[in-house]
This record gives sequence, C-alpha cells and structure tokens, in this order.
Amino acid sequence: MNIWGLALKWFGWEVKISAPRRDKCVICVAPHTSNWDFIIGLAAYQSLGRSANFLMKKFWFFFPLKYLLKAFGGIPVESSRKTGKSLVSQIIEDFKSREYLNLAVTPEGTRSRVETWRTGFLQIALGAGVPVQLGVIDFSNKKIIIEREYLPTGNIEADMKHVKEYYSHFPEAARYPEKFTF
Repeated sequence: MNIWGLALKWFGWEVKISAPRRDKCVICVAPHTSNWDFIIGLAAYQSLGRSANFLMKKFWFFFPLKYLLKAFGGIPVESSRKTGKSLVSQIIEDFKSREYLNLAVTPEGTRSRVETWRTGFLQIALGAGVPVQLGVIDFSNKKIIIEREYLPTGNIEADMKHVKEYYSHFPEAARYPEKFTF
C-alpha cells in the first residue's frame, strides 16, 4: 500500500475500484458537490498505482503551479474561441495522440445543483472509441467506487439515461446531497 492508500485508510475511506485497468478511458465521476471530490478521487486512483487526468483552464498552468498540476494529471485546455475547435474535438484528438489517458470528468460540470448533465464525456468516449467507467465518491459510506464500465452507443439521450440510472442508486453519496440531482 502506498502513501495515498495509507492516507485514505487513516481517514476511514475504502477503495472499491474493480473496473478494468485501461490505457484509455473516460471516468465519469458523480456526484460532484465539493472540492474534496477531486482530492479523494485522486488519492483513490493513485492508491492503486493508476494515474488519472483532468481538464483545467490553461489560465491556471502558470509557473510554478503548472508543474504540480501536470504531475497530478492536469491537462490545460484553451477555450474554443481561441482554438476554433470544440473542447470535445480537442480531447478526442488528445486520446488519439496519447498512449495513456484516463480522463476524469464530472458530468454536472459544477459543484452546484444542476438539472441537466453535460454530455461531452459521452461524446468524447464515443469519438475516441473508449469506454466510460462510472465512478462514485460516496461520502455517506466513505467509499470510492469504480466497478462499472459502459460503452456509449451514440444515442446520447439513451446513453445519458443509462448513466443517470446507475447514479440513481447513490442519492445520499454526495458530500452535500441537496446539491445532487440525477
């Protein structure tokens, strides 16, 4: 067990990640209601010797912070206004050009309560030809769970319905359950 696993164990967290180890996948993480989601999720993945990636505005990748963010898997992204390409197409290109990319994405897109989840993670997985692994950070039971994998069909509405159905089994998992809707 590494330092990440020891820290989680010390704080009473259990890591239940049994989804296959992949060189390329999208990790859908929900619910997302707290900044602690990032820290606990990162620790859980690192505890198994896996590296996850995450997207962050390029603005934050300045010296010396950029070295820390990249070491933890950060990928700087430009807005589509600057690149002329959608974020989805930028990330699909990244999947095609990299040997390893396990991209953690929060479909809610914010820590606030939202009624409509973003579909970009499904579009990215479909376009890159990679599976979506469904991850839960369950604060109520102190468990980090990634046990299911899903291959998008291309029917975004049906795919999202399937994903939300999975998360409907975790209504009290969020750090702030009142902010989570599925």
